[in-house]
Amino acid sequence: MSAIRIPDEISWALVDPTAYAGPRIHETYKWLRANNPLGVADLAGHYDPFWVVTKHADILDISRQNALFHSGDRPTTLTSQAADAHVRKMTGGSPHLVRSLVQMDAPDHPKYRALTQAWFMPNNIKGLEARIRGIARGAVEKMLATGGECDFVRDVAMLYPLHVIMEILGVPAEDEPRMLMLTQELFGSADPDLGRKVDVTDPMQMTEAIQAVLADFYRYFAKITAERRAHPRDDLATVIANSMLDGAPISEFEALSYYVIVATAGHDTTSSSTAGAMWALCENPGEFAQVKSDPARILGLVDEAVRWTTPVKHFMRSATSDTELRGRKIAKGDWLMLCYASGNRDEDVFPDPGIFRSDRSPNRHLSFGYGGHLCLGQHLAKMEMRILFEELLPRLSSVELAGEPRQSQAVFVNGPKRLPIRFAAA
Repeated sequence: MSAIRIPDEISWALVDPTAYAGPRIHETYKWLRANNPLGVADLAGHYDPFWVVTKHADILDISRQNALFHSGDRPTTLTSQAADAHVRKMTGGSPHLVRSLVQMDAPDHPKYRALTQAWFMPNNIKGLEARIRGIARGAVEKMLATGGECDFVRDVAMLYPLHVIMEILGVPAEDEPRMLMLTQELFGSADPDLGRKVDVTDPMQMTEAIQAVLADFYRYFAKITAERRAHPRDDLATVIANSMLDGAPISEFEALSYYVIVATAGHDTTSSSTAGAMWALCENPGEFAQVKSDPARILGLVDEAVRWTTPVKHFMRSATSDTELRGRKIAKGDWLMLCYASGNRDEDVFPDPGIFRSDRSPNRHLSFGYGGHLCLGQHLAKMEMRILFEELLPRLSSVELAGEPRQSQAVFVNGPKRLPIRFAAA
């Protein structure tokens, strides 16, 4: 067991939100890949023991075996023992405050995924390109109107993907600030600038704060559901509100959970990757010059930004039967942390993984997951980013940092929360 067990100081970094706001988490991952790529974090009295999966090949192996490694049997994101107990008390035994695609396994997962999948397929989103390009141009004009200095996260990266997904979902523009605030309170619950003001060291307070955010989402989307059932429109909210499975409407809880996953993951992760791309261009004038002079490299810029930023840092899986991985015996019921940001910097897959390269090819990053849980919105996310940089880069002659960038403090989903830039218009 001693060879498998991860040293406590390494394990504590994995569960510490502040580690994700700087280089410490990548230093932790690098140590694990080199010294214990499949070990157990055992923080007795705080967290149930969990396997830490840091190598690209192992994350792929687990992700392609959805029957062997379930998403919904235990918490789908890292949860302390105290928080898990509190959630189960609140829900009557379930480890989940929401039940979206992320928390589902077969047979439910493919059925619920099929309800909206067509909306996110390449052929369908291609029809949105002109509208998205119009939104992108508006975002670029707003940025240029700042006069040469702005916070790229606040002024562009947050608002542009938010507007796109809310149009698709059917949320009116005047409610977008509310959706943004609730998303930040959910994903940034442990961040002093983004979360609700609670004691982040108190699992009960944190759990109740997240439940309160979800309750605000549910109240909002309950009204949307009633409206779309009475007056259907050509939007995703209408699809969710009127969805039927096996001849019966989906439950209110699952419908509301569906709205939440679209209304949060549908923009926040794209915002982070968009900001990550700009951050990298500010720090690498050569990359900026190359991508600007060769627009064909924008696709590479997008993929590299998604790898580099990896907004979803982890998901948890649990083994449904005894198995073996990397020569180590995993028991039925064991909990595993898939560290996507580590897999995306695996030296065996990515030469010079710490260097940002828009010409990286192939770029087999894991940011959208793999297998049955491959991100439903990946094509939309990449299209949004491509269009924005196609519209933005020709309008700039230079760009640089105008202050210290900052990242959010979060173990599950994180990214840049402040990116002050200085730019010159072309």
